[in-house]
Amino acid sequence: MNKSFNLNRRKFLISSFAAGGAMVIGTHAMAATIEGLPAGVPTPAGATEFTPWLTIGADDIVTVRATAVDIGNGTLTQIASYIMEELNPAWDNIKVEYANTNRDYKEGNVYSTPGGALGYFSGRSTGPARMDTYLQVAASARARLIGAAAEAWGVPAAEIAIKDGVLSHASGKSAKFSEMVEAASKVSFAEEPKPKDRSEWTWLQKKAPAKIQIPHIVNGSAIYGVDVKVPDMVYAAMMQSPVMGGKLKSYDAEKVKDMPGVLAVVTVEPGENVPTDLKPPFPFGVNPAQHAVAVIAEHYWQARMALDALPIEWDDGPGAQWKSTQQMVDAALAAVEKPGEKVEVSNGDVEAVFKDAGKIVEANYHTPYCDQTPIEPLNGTALVTPDRVDFWHPSQHSQEAFYVAAHETGVAPENVYFHQTFVGGGFGRRVFSDDARMVVAVAKKYPGKPVHLIWSREEMTRQGRYRPMMAAKLKAALGDDGLPTALLGRMSGGPGFFAVGMPETALTAVTPNAQIESQTVPFHILTGPYRGPGYNSNAFFVETFVDELAEAAGEDPLDYRLRLYGKFADKGWVKVLEEVKAKSGWGEALPKGQGRGVAVANWGMDGKTPSGTTVATVAKVDIAQDGTLKVLQLDVAFDTGRILNEDAVRVELEGGTIFGLNMSMMEGLNVEDGRIVEGNFDEYPMLRMEDMPKINIHFGGLSDDNRYFEIGEPPAGVVGPAVGNAIYAAIGKRVRSTPFRLHDLTWS
Repeated sequence: MNKSFNLNRRKFLISSFAAGGAMVIGTHAMAATIEGLPAGVPTPAGATEFTPWLTIGADDIVTVRATAVDIGNGTLTQIASYIMEELNPAWDNIKVEYANTNRDYKEGNVYSTPGGALGYFSGRSTGPARMDTYLQVAASARARLIGAAAEAWGVPAAEIAIKDGVLSHASGKSAKFSEMVEAASKVSFAEEPKPKDRSEWTWLQKKAPAKIQIPHIVNGSAIYGVDVKVPDMVYAAMMQSPVMGGKLKSYDAEKVKDMPGVLAVVTVEPGENVPTDLKPPFPFGVNPAQHAVAVIAEHYWQARMALDALPIEWDDGPGAQWKSTQQMVDAALAAVEKPGEKVEVSNGDVEAVFKDAGKIVEANYHTPYCDQTPIEPLNGTALVTPDRVDFWHPSQHSQEAFYVAAHETGVAPENVYFHQTFVGGGFGRRVFSDDARMVVAVAKKYPGKPVHLIWSREEMTRQGRYRPMMAAKLKAALGDDGLPTALLGRMSGGPGFFAVGMPETALTAVTPNAQIESQTVPFHILTGPYRGPGYNSNAFFVETFVDELAEAAGEDPLDYRLRLYGKFADKGWVKVLEEVKAKSGWGEALPKGQGRGVAVANWGMDGKTPSGTTVATVAKVDIAQDGTLKVLQLDVAFDTGRILNEDAVRVELEGGTIFGLNMSMMEGLNVEDGRIVEGNFDEYPMLRMEDMPKINIHFGGLSDDNRYFEIGEPPAGVVGPAVGNAIYAAIGKRVRSTPFRLHDLTWS
């Protein structure tokens, strides 16, 4: 289990039973929270609480508080499944609501683990990070209900069973949860009961329930951030400096003040009236506001039209020195031609081996800025008064958004109330809470009214926190057996780029002499998490390079990997490769213009032991003579140790694979005079349904190692190099950069 999320038994006891060990009599309806209305509804009058995590109502509804945000990945359903496994209520009687960040602050982190990379209030790691907590919560509730029934019926607790929310005994006695909940609240134990052993599970790994939020999405009752409506709400449209880091020089509000519906024109300056004494535990830094102008109006389109008509002049600042995308690519590539400022890995004597090597393989690679492009635009609604903030927002990290609201306004955190809504896509864009800060920064300029700020698609695309542009140099010496005896890896990117996916990968681990270096290039473009940060570029670099090593060794690329990675401690690498080799048709003859390529990589590994999630992908492509590329089939095998819900895992692997396919084939932002060029989907093309290949997910690569790990990010990094290697197999052209749509793939 991820140590940063470990909730030990003592802390569980303190947080669960400090209020006297009683269950809530009453329920919080699911609709009151995950549909975007205020979370953390107060406990009904006359009721006491069993645990901050779980309530059981007089109507037999079991309500569980979720600390992770569901961004379409099934988080809420998985949390409900943990409760189902230990407590066994009726499935339809389980409701999930988001935990209250205000309460978490007031009660000393009853839900969160401060200081970790993502805390408890974030969208990742529902399995590894939170499973033990929820299983313990449900096991404790189960034991108390059984204890109450045993005392009431005068029978041994071991003879009482629970099924579908009903306690029963062979004598014929039975009771619903609601009939025992009051007595159960008084049951105490010298030591908390332990959850079941994995071998006793009857739900986890066995069932694949439909996502519990689907009915709300289908019937339209689900409230996303952009849907929020509260009394007296006004709307805002905003423009930030077109060149990141630029400043506002002037604007003329007189030109738009009489336009229909216009209420105010306000400005945002970084740090304006932001207190310095509040030090929130931001996992990703403070993320200050950006210079901006916003128009506030009665309706959104009025605000948008007025903003478009508003004369604004900007001071572009130093970012304008970057005149073109190519200038930035050249700078990133130049950076990897010299020693890195930071040595990530240093084993053996690389230069000595290179000096005497008989065969050296060397190549440079690069990847562009990419935007997460969630379908729901960035938005939020904030009501700021001198002594209270209410904030409705589709965040991926509600705890950070909560602290951002307090930090930006100066209102004491105990008086900040964050209301989590449904999230219309995240992919990392809504983690940093820079968007949350801009909502609050605008709203505090119009206090006393709820202000709903909505980014236009153009503003959203040009003011992203992008996947960083990165470049890499890889150089290897090959021994007589064709395997690397020395490896030099250099990577570069703008400030904040993630050096993940090269230092700790299996290639580095199995090469006896290895040095990995990183270099920061002073780009002004702001970056952030993007499905598989760092890994999504480095996996492309490394696995394209491994294909080039296989070619230099004169060996089949998949067999070469089996031999290379067979030396690694984590045997899951070999197992997933063997699975895709057996299932993909690898080795079958193909006509000219068609080819298969393979890649394998791991997200979350430590470079030494079985860890993280390893994914192998075989891509089959068809390339017409005019260069038209079509991906026909993707075969994916993976090893995450163990899984909890096969259907959910399949969906996440498919989604991550499609995301990575789009990233490698289509995505790439351009810079001109310091500005992001692309604004909407007409300029930033995406794969369409007609472009989708057949995707086969294979489960035979699972090692049954005692771990559960993330599924959504691992496939995103590996599909690109698999397709790129398939292109080479098909037409003999090596692609060392993405997106592939920019390459000349013609052949004759």
